[in-house]
Parts: sequence; C-alpha cells; structure tokens
Amino acid sequence: MTVTTSASRAAQILSRPIALNGLTVPNRIVMAPMTRMFSPGGIPGEDVRSYYARRAAAGVGLIVTEGTYVGHESAGQSDRVPRFHGAEQLAGWAKVAEDVHAAGGTIVPQLWHIGMVRQDGDAPFPDAPAMGPSGLVTAGAEPTGKAMTQADLDDVVGAFAQAAADAERIGFDGVELHGAHGYLLDQFLWEGTNRRSDAYGGDPVARARFAAEIVAAVRAAVSPEFPILFRYSQWKQQDYSARLAETPEELEAILTPLAAAGVDVFHASTRRYWLPEFEDSELNLAGWTKKITGKQVITVGSVGLDGDFVGAFQGEGSPVKGIDDLLDRLESEEYDMVAVGRALLQDPQWAAKVLDGRFDELKAYDASAVKTLS
Repeated sequence: MTVTTSASRAAQILSRPIALNGLTVPNRIVMAPMTRMFSPGGIPGEDVRSYYARRAAAGVGLIVTEGTYVGHESAGQSDRVPRFHGAEQLAGWAKVAEDVHAAGGTIVPQLWHIGMVRQDGDAPFPDAPAMGPSGLVTAGAEPTGKAMTQADLDDVVGAFAQAAADAERIGFDGVELHGAHGYLLDQFLWEGTNRRSDAYGGDPVARARFAAEIVAAVRAAVSPEFPILFRYSQWKQQDYSARLAETPEELEAILTPLAAAGVDVFHASTRRYWLPEFEDSELNLAGWTKKITGKQVITVGSVGLDGDFVGAFQGEGSPVKGIDDLLDRLESEEYDMVAVGRALLQDPQWAAKVLDGRFDELKAYDASAVKTLS
C-alpha cells in the first residue's frame, strides 16, 4: 500500500467522531496518560495548561491527563505530581480543561492511587503509611507496608468518588480510573500482590471487588451520561512479564464485574499493541476486552514510538507493524480508539501530521523529550 493511500486511510478512519456515553469525541486519537512532574505543590500551572492545549489544538481528540493523586494521604509519592483535590489544585485543573476545550479537544483526568509503590516518608504527606491489599510491592516480596483495613478501603473508595464528582463540577468530560501497571487497584487485581483471605482476595472475581466498588461509587457520584474509563494492564512496572489472566476466561472473570459496576470504556495498556494476547487468536488485549465486555475500548502500546514504526508509517519495510495494520484493526472494530504516548511528547503536532497525511514529517522518539514540557 502506498504512502498516499495510507495517508488517505488515516485521515478517513482516525478522523471519525465517536460517542463515549454522553461525550462526543471529534476523532479516534487519544493522548495517553504520562507522568510529567511539572506541578509543584500538586498544582498544574500555565505551562501544564499550554502543554495539553497544544496537543488538543493539533488534533488530539481525547486527552487523558497524567495521573493525578486522589484525596487520600497515602495516594502519592511526589509533591510535583498534580493532585486532584484541594482548592488551588482543582482551580488549576479547571483552567486546563477550559483551555483544552477552547482548542477543540476533550479531556478526562486520570485518577490515581499508587498503593505500595509508595514508600514511608514520601511526599506530599510523609507521615502517611504505604498501603495495599497485602503490604506487598510485587510477587514474592516480603511485606513492607500496611495491609489495608476495611476503613482504609472505604476511605479510598470515597476519595475516588469525590475526585470524580469534582471533575464533573469543574468542567472535565469524564474520568479515567488508573487500574494498571502495579498501582493500587492493580495490586488488588493481581494475585501476586493480593494475598488476602477476606472478600477482597482469592479468585479473580473477589480480587476485582475493590476496583468494582470504586467504579460503582464513581458512577453514583457523577451524572449518568458522564463517561468512566478504566485503564488496566497485564504487565506491571515491577514485572513486565506479569499477567492478570492467562486465559480469556480468567480475563472475563476480572472485567465483567467492572463493566457491570459502570465502566463505559476500557483502556487496555500493552507495551506493544500489535502482539496477540492469548494463543490461537490475533486479538490484542483491547480486542479481547471488547469481545468479552461489549464495551468500547482504547488500544495503546508503542504507537508511533520508534524509528522502525515511523518507517512503517512512511511505507518502508519494517519489522514493526505500522499504520496500515493499526487502521485495519480499527476499521474492523477490534478496538475503537488509539492512544499515543511518548510520540506526543516528542512532537505536539503528531496528530495533525498523521491526520493530514504528512507522514514524512514524523520523527522518532528521543528520550530527552521527557525532560521538558514542550
């Protein structure tokens, strides 16, 4: 397929609007959440506002913000990561949403509790303990933190619900709950870190109970048409080979309670979107998620990231599947939207270039891009 044909297909397929519950997103390109640590005191400032607005103005349909700490003292580990609680912090976020809307985009905050990734003494609340389902950072480790009590669980559920209500109140278009990559919700979902013997541990359905309670509380705290996204992954930052589910049946046991509790869109995080998730099927994790739940899904994983992928976008031979494979899967409705991460750090104009067919202007990702808020 020629570059010209690929360009035409990209413009046609990626530019289609999509409705996520009550939200209409202008196209299928999502900015993936990426921690940036440019918000001293947890307050997003003018540079953060401009950072997101530039990408909306360049054609990103839906922005999922960097992870933002919910209002629980054990939620985070840095005073430079934005928080989604507190008057100054929420005022800063209201301006971010306003600027993104003015630029023609839509935006949801990613609500986050890091759980046992935190260490005792970490900012922004150094006296708060590290806590998780069983006090474990990863599988096989010794407990280094607090196993959460029922009161702790209830407090965290309330913190997520309050953050979601605040997001709707200050003008955001939905929320995403961070249930991936070895953070708190994922620590409950994964048997490697969830060794509980109560109602929140054991089989996959029990391990999903805490996350489902958070989803249900968020659903009750916002309007019925306000979309709830849920990001999850098999891999963990502590263990890239970890898996929540070895079979589609195990995955169904985990996802079904979340869908029933009120998730509108699943954001299935993989490190390489083109890899099949289970044997005897070419479906990736997002594809299986849609097949199992019937919900809309976002795929993500090295989209536009490296030189090989850029070459594939430009029609060159490449071991990495490029734009035509991405579009084929989107057109066949294996997934509904495509999230782009580090490529959008490298180039705020990435979406505009792809939507305009300017593939020759795409550039490979350079790690120095994480050092600035360009």
